[in-house]
Amino acid sequence: MMEYQHSVSLDVEKCKGCTSCVHHCPTEAIRIRDKHAVIDAARCIDCGECIRICPHQAKKALRDDLLDLQRFKWKIALPAPSLYAQFNNLEDVDFVLQGLLDIGFDDVFEVSRGAELVTARTRQYLKLRKGPRPVISSACPAIVRLIALRFPSLKENILDMLPPMEVAAAMAREQALKDHPEFKSEDVGVCFISPCPAKMSYVKNGLPSYKSQVDVVVGFKDVYFLLLNEMKYSRRPKTLSESGMIGIGWAASGGEATALFNDAYLAADGIDNVIRVLDRIEGGDFPALEFVELNACPGGCVGGAMTIQDPFIAKARLQTLRRFMPVSQNFVDENDPIPESYFVSDMGSYKPLNQLSDNMAESMRMLKEIRILRDELPGVDCGACGAPNCRAFAEDVIKGNAQKYDCILMHADEVKEYLREKNNAS
Repeated sequence: MMEYQHSVSLDVEKCKGCTSCVHHCPTEAIRIRDKHAVIDAARCIDCGECIRICPHQAKKALRDDLLDLQRFKWKIALPAPSLYAQFNNLEDVDFVLQGLLDIGFDDVFEVSRGAELVTARTRQYLKLRKGPRPVISSACPAIVRLIALRFPSLKENILDMLPPMEVAAAMAREQALKDHPEFKSEDVGVCFISPCPAKMSYVKNGLPSYKSQVDVVVGFKDVYFLLLNEMKYSRRPKTLSESGMIGIGWAASGGEATALFNDAYLAADGIDNVIRVLDRIEGGDFPALEFVELNACPGGCVGGAMTIQDPFIAKARLQTLRRFMPVSQNFVDENDPIPESYFVSDMGSYKPLNQLSDNMAESMRMLKEIRILRDELPGVDCGACGAPNCRAFAEDVIKGNAQKYDCILMHADEVKEYLREKNNAS
């Protein structure tokens, strides 16, 4: 089991212990201890929900610094397609691509190009795949980790194909080395401009069978204001874009699935909606589908925790931007076999959330004790104990991470009697 490096962190000084994040975490990874939140690294999926929901801005996304690129001789920008939706009145993505060159990058390679190639290969793969249905997209790393931790029975449904970011990064590096034979691979720095912390975690950790081709990950805010200063609408930029409607469409929920030209699909966004869909798939209570696209962020990548604009506004801007684009500028011959470089042999494994112990007998004993304690608790899921609900609190107690007396309501009568006696004595 690999040790997972995370990209969501807590600023203890800002945290008020309000439990907003506790109640919204999809994997119950957060507790309130000593009047502030504590994140369980083994459960966190870096979805960024706590960043979005925190009223005190106590959660933040860790990312690299643009200065980290200075160690490379050739610097390549990899903009996520959702970056284009951050700019008002943008009619041509070439303004953004030119702006990236103007702020110091030596080259730019659109992730939307990788998205169009992955779309074509996925369309081809679905015709050949003999595994379980529906196939679940692997593009969102938060979803892949959520399935591994909370829905392990669906791991075989995950599309074992690299996400567009990796396909684009590999192509960008290959092209740079071809154009500049004087460089070695370590001289080329690939910088992904990310809408969410989950991508940062993915790059940090890689996969057991694959090391990410991305060297540096920065957020939209790291380049947004620099781009605003450089994007001069009074002059035409160079023609740089090599993608179309399909690639740009990946930025919003449904963009990946609809591009497969297959009617038997479903797209869901927002972590609560995603969990409802996965629950039904796992329970077999779902219509026959070929493909399921799931995005942890509301609206898709346009709603990432490291974006700037409201996801609904960003999605509307994408629709306007795509109107005059070609359908796609990246094609493959679907009669040719899919290159092995597109596939991942091992998506990684983690201890499922419902696995209390590595020993089956011990797990059954603990489960019995949790159920007994759960029945003793009030069942109001108030969160005053620091856990999201009574079931989670019971598990914390049995695991030795909390004390039974932490439940205020359970001892409310005793506290009232104590205060009454103290008041009478005075």
